[in-house]
Amino acid sequence: MLSKNLIDLENLSVKEILDIIDLANKIKANPSEYANACQGKILATLFYEPSTRTRMSFSTAMMRLGGNVIGFDNPMNSSVSKGETLKDTLTVIGGYADIIAIRHPLEGSAEAAAMYSPAPIINAGDGGHLHPTQTLADIVTLYNEKGRLDNLCIGLCGDLKYGRTVHSLIKTMSRFKGNRFVLISTPELTVPQYIKDVMNNAGCEYTELTSLKEAMSELDVLYMTRIQRERFENDEEYERQKGVFVLDKEKLDLGKSDLRILHPLPRVDEIDYEVDDDERAKYFQQTVYGMYARMALFMTMLNGEKKVLKKYKNDGPYKDVICTNEHCITHQETYLPKRFKEYGDMLVCEYCENSTHK
Repeated sequence: MLSKNLIDLENLSVKEILDIIDLANKIKANPSEYANACQGKILATLFYEPSTRTRMSFSTAMMRLGGNVIGFDNPMNSSVSKGETLKDTLTVIGGYADIIAIRHPLEGSAEAAAMYSPAPIINAGDGGHLHPTQTLADIVTLYNEKGRLDNLCIGLCGDLKYGRTVHSLIKTMSRFKGNRFVLISTPELTVPQYIKDVMNNAGCEYTELTSLKEAMSELDVLYMTRIQRERFENDEEYERQKGVFVLDKEKLDLGKSDLRILHPLPRVDEIDYEVDDDERAKYFQQTVYGMYARMALFMTMLNGEKKVLKKYKNDGPYKDVICTNEHCITHQETYLPKRFKEYGDMLVCEYCENSTHK
């Protein structure tokens, strides 16, 4: 494995992604053969944000491989409640664990964590930015249910602005030839510009619609997402967006017979319960595929070379530049060195990928 951390699936080559899928399927076929693959290893799950499936999937994956789990699922039960910085938490926990999965409400937090942790970092979701291991769950599901990862028409519906699972999936599936995207959302919740830039740079065709019904007949995959209440500034804004897109039997009847319906869960009201019994609905199986994907990821990362920490100083050319994304980790953890990449007349924050003018 080339990268010592998994912040974004861009850290991996396409071959490495396919190798993880292959290993996940081998584990699924013969789990007993891998029961001691991570014996003696310790996973730390640092969840600064609520989670059910992701945290339990990580924990179950490590325990099924013979390893152990430490960590917290509520930062108020840790020294974070006393004001401990992300740097100090990760420096300490990185000395206790062999690998760390972190979920945090601020964008760029996983990148920041990787700067200070002696143990490899897995991004388990950083704000509305990315969620690479959910994408691993998604593509293991697609590979098994569709038999391929290319030449697919993929519809993504719901909260495409704050939906980190959507962002990660588009970034990854843009790397496979012939895929095209149908982006179904209200105008207020369309995908961020940096995700459109990814599709444009990859030469991926995409269309933007405001009607789920209009899109159904052409889709090979439908990826439903909930409207994420926790990402909105106020309840009034959330109330205007919720309930706009609902997959029900009437719309489902317009879909292809081999359509596959995915959802990162939890669901709120965007998929009617009667859809659950349709053989095209694969969101519950998706959670199981995700466990095998994380098992394969642990084995791959823990068999790689040891991580070597770089030293970062806040004395570069951008030391006085402030990221304009108010949800960027740099606004909370103010000691973090300013890190930007230049793209023409724009600067792109290396933590959250937000663009700002020079």
